[in-house]
Amino acid sequence: MAEPGAGFDSRGLGLRAQKKLLGKMSSKKIAMSFIDETTGRVLDNTHKVMKTYKDSKKDADKVLKYIIKAVIKLGIMYKNDQFNRDELNLVEQFKQKFHSLAMTFVSFYEVDFTYDRNFLRKNIEECRQLLQTIIERHSTDKTKGRVDLVFQTFCEPDLLDAIFTNETYKPFVDPIIKDLGTLMDENKF
Repeated sequence: MAEPGAGFDSRGLGLRAQKKLLGKMSSKKIAMSFIDETTGRVLDNTHKVMKTYKDSKKDADKVLKYIIKAVIKLGIMYKNDQFNRDELNLVEQFKQKFHSLAMTFVSFYEVDFTYDRNFLRKNIEECRQLLQTIIERHSTDKTKGRVDLVFQTFCEPDLLDAIFTNETYKPFVDPIIKDLGTLMDENKF
């Protein structure tokens, strides 16, 4: 007869419960308890860009929901020491790559005639590949598919061109650029 509690992993159960709850309650209100104000503004303005680009609130909501779920799930896994040494090295590479991507995005937006769609697409894809490697053993195929959808959306040539060349997006992108600068100054990513 097994000892009471033998084989029971309360920490693992707690982690699964957190991830499951996140999946059920990924509203903006819940997300804002995990996401700071500046990041929240970036996400809100990103939603406006997506809504304008997709011409669909439903599609914009879906992309934003997937971003929020992925960020919070990663945070939960990181906080609960779920990543092995190799994955932690990849997390650091991802942070550096994403920071570099954000700096490039800001630079391309602020400096006329520097926008290079192919360069951005290549770097977005490299971030996607790193993130997929990090979550490989921790996530379901559904979650991996959501991550792919988000990165593929931001790799769309028409979206990138619109952000950098269409004045319609300026009221949304200007505050994103400002807030990205703040986040980088504060070493938030």
